[in-house]
Amino acid sequence: MKSTLISILIALLLIGGALVLSRVDSQTENIPAANNVTIVNGKQIIEINAKGGYFPRTSIAKAGIPTIIRFNTNGTFDCSSSVRIPSMNISKMLPQSGATDIELENPELGILQGMCGMGMYPFEIDFQS
Repeated sequence: MKSTLISILIALLLIGGALVLSRVDSQTENIPAANNVTIVNGKQIIEINAKGGYFPRTSIAKAGIPTIIRFNTNGTFDCSSSVRIPSMNISKMLPQSGATDIELENPELGILQGMCGMGMYPFEIDFQS
């Protein structure tokens, strides 16, 4: 009886700890990395690293400015080397290493969602005023 009670308490602690940790991850996962958006010569450049997913996963940028999404790869062999942005009918293969630019004219307000070729690794860009 005593060992059963101890086993139940340990199980509850492990489950509770997993829930707390997953909640912290989900709260911090949508915080954009600082300094991944710059403006150079009147064009907004959003830098996203592609390897095992896209980082940062969420970026915040300004709407209505000519924009370049720059995907940086460094030994990328997984499905994040294939980028899709369905709402804009964009599908592009990235090199294993290097930088690939996708130009957007003047993005509108709203969230632009993209993903890898298999749909496993999502990313989004929140265009704000």
